[in-house]
Amino acid sequence: MATDTQATIDALLRRVDELESRSALRDLVSDYCIGFDTKNWDQFISIWHDDCVWAIGPPFGSFEGHAGIKRAVYDILYPVWRETHHLTSNLRVTFQDADHAKGTCDVDCMGATKDDVVQMISATYIDDFERRNGVWKIARRGVKMHYFNAIPGAQMSAPGAT
Repeated sequence: MATDTQATIDALLRRVDELESRSALRDLVSDYCIGFDTKNWDQFISIWHDDCVWAIGPPFGSFEGHAGIKRAVYDILYPVWRETHHLTSNLRVTFQDADHAKGTCDVDCMGATKDDVVQMISATYIDDFERRNGVWKIARRGVKMHYFNAIPGAQMSAPGAT
């Protein structure tokens, strides 16, 4: 009877850990969008492990570690974009073990370039999440672009703005 009770407790603890982990992984996905869109570097970089890989793919490339991500953000992406608005959906997480998970989610991003060309981007993020020293972060994010198109004649302006 005691071993059955311990097995039940162990199973419950694993389930609680998975629920807490799922919540932490959702926060990472959200912090990516919020951090990038608001240009909050500390929030954005906090989601990545030090030895991470961000494989954005064409036309941008692949970047390694915090230094590579900083270069991508400040030297390649922010100089192009006046503003961006990322929306992620359909996050699906599969655990390999207690400290490793795979995730996929869809992203739609509307943005305006510095020369006011509105762009619509649709992609899928493919993530390798790892928990190290008790903290979940992204070890690798791949980006599969579905489309990346200008929207002729579209404007991004606040309501009532001219």
